[in-house]
Amino acid sequence: MKTHKILHFVLIIIVLTYTLDVNAFNDHPKKKFVVVLDAGHGGHDPGNMGNGYKEKEIALNVVLKVGKMLEKNPGIEVIYTRKNDKFIDLFVRGKIANEANADLFVSVHCNAHGSSAHGTETFVLGTHRNNTNFEVAKRENSVIFMEEDYQKNYAGFDPNSPESVMSILLSQEEYLDQSIMLASLIQNAFTNNLKRKDRGVKQAGFIVLHQTVMPSVLVETGFLSYKKEGAYLNSSKGQQQISEAIYEAILEYKKTLDKTVPGYMPVEEAVIVKETTETLQVEKSQTIVTNTSNIIFKVQIAASSKLLGSQPYNFNGLHGVSGVKTGSLYKYYYGNTTSYEEVKRLAEEAKSKGYPSSFIVAFKDGIKTPLSEAIKSVAN
Repeated sequence: MKTHKILHFVLIIIVLTYTLDVNAFNDHPKKKFVVVLDAGHGGHDPGNMGNGYKEKEIALNVVLKVGKMLEKNPGIEVIYTRKNDKFIDLFVRGKIANEANADLFVSVHCNAHGSSAHGTETFVLGTHRNNTNFEVAKRENSVIFMEEDYQKNYAGFDPNSPESVMSILLSQEEYLDQSIMLASLIQNAFTNNLKRKDRGVKQAGFIVLHQTVMPSVLVETGFLSYKKEGAYLNSSKGQQQISEAIYEAILEYKKTLDKTVPGYMPVEEAVIVKETTETLQVEKSQTIVTNTSNIIFKVQIAASSKLLGSQPYNFNGLHGVSGVKTGSLYKYYYGNTTSYEEVKRLAEEAKSKGYPSSFIVAFKDGIKTPLSEAIKSVAN
């Protein structure tokens, strides 16, 4: 009888302990997805003034509209670098995002040019590929001359010097793919939903992107210098449509990142590729066989915080998907070919299967390499 009482007492303690543990767990909800929205320019810096419109006002209106829509999602936290007509140093904008441990940084701007150029383009950080990209970055980076102690804060960086801009390297390389993914989704939303002219996803040395340590993009929503487009950007209708497109792209990005397909394989059964500085190796000592050209093309279809198995039902029916772990993310690639023409076909197939933001990547001797250089190597 005494033994039964002791067992009963122990069971009560166990139940109480379990209940307390569950309650303690529930008191610490999952971290929200933090998006930092950055309205370009502000205060005594109006930005470009094409056709008399003010870039700083249009950018702020768009950012506030995007933020208002995002804030309706309970799993998303929105932080603004500015919510009014205020001048914010570029390095401070990055600092705000970094201190918030943000998941995304989105900077909104309007473009200008002396010609009849028009359309949208979204930039990720990188060395400029041509003089046009340099001129865009030069114009946006020149804001630092309005800041106090800019030489101290930017270590002698000179926006007018191509060599200085070229010296900006992507120190946060692990975020480049995610940045390109978001930029592609934004451009797709502009092009498909709003029928805007697509000027593409580009790389340039924007100092505001260089300050951040998370996936980051700079959106040029259009050209104020192009009369018809400037009027559109300055209108309530245009700003609402642009905001909705950016909002939908951010949600799609988050959805892709958090993708969890019912019935996916457990972690211990999945075949995952590990990136090293020398080669790409599969767990259980399997090694990817490279070819004599040393160049391999693949299509990156997704990046996720979740680990999925490579079965086709996890990837909308695509066969031959491999996963690569980079930092805290898993990147998923479709295909493995030495032919650039073949990988372009695979990219179209991936998009038709529901991966509109997929893009081609290249590896040389197992190490990721710029696509432009890989294409030249194959051509030679």
